[in-house]
Amino acid sequence: MKRRMLLIGLCFLIGCYNTPKRNLPKSKSNMTLEQQLESLAKLGFRLNEGITIHDLLYSWDREKYENEPFQILLFMLGSEVEREPWGRNICDRAWNFDLECIEGHGSYVKIVENLGRVAGIPYLITDIEDSVVLESGKAWLKYKIDGKQRDYTIAVDDDWADPETISAVMKDIERDGKQFYAKENGQASIWFYLDKDTASKLHQLTGIELSKNQP
Repeated sequence: MKRRMLLIGLCFLIGCYNTPKRNLPKSKSNMTLEQQLESLAKLGFRLNEGITIHDLLYSWDREKYENEPFQILLFMLGSEVEREPWGRNICDRAWNFDLECIEGHGSYVKIVENLGRVAGIPYLITDIEDSVVLESGKAWLKYKIDGKQRDYTIAVDDDWADPETISAVMKDIERDGKQFYAKENGQASIWFYLDKDTASKLHQLTGIELSKNQP
């Protein structure tokens, strides 16, 4: 029940409690994987250096990508390559954030680093430290941003990330007319950092509803 309530809490904060409806234009229903990649690249979503279409096809066959245009591809853009060498992000403009990711010390550091990566400003936040002791139910996160110190006391619920802390970190990062937007993906969400115009174009292209961070 706690896990269910946490998921609902994060969905409430980002405005995605209702499952996004997918109204994909009929003209998009037969797009090849290459055409999908080309269309997303025009919006700034490109494969990282060294990542190829073969890495995408290692995880899912072509038919899956093309039967569900953009759904599988956007998920994969937020993921890592599922073969050696490990730890390679497919696209730095997206992140598939699974809420059930808190293992101990360093878990929130990784979350902050990933949000900075997606925003394209990885050095904006410095001196990131955290402490997570699941057994005692105590956790905290601190870092510096814009010359200011941020300190958060984090609510602990087993291995689930605290939605209020995550939303607050996103708010710290957001600037220059850009915000974090999410595509719902079960207990996870695929996050993007977009201005309003790009978010609208992504919706028009894919038919996928995006919900923005709302702390």
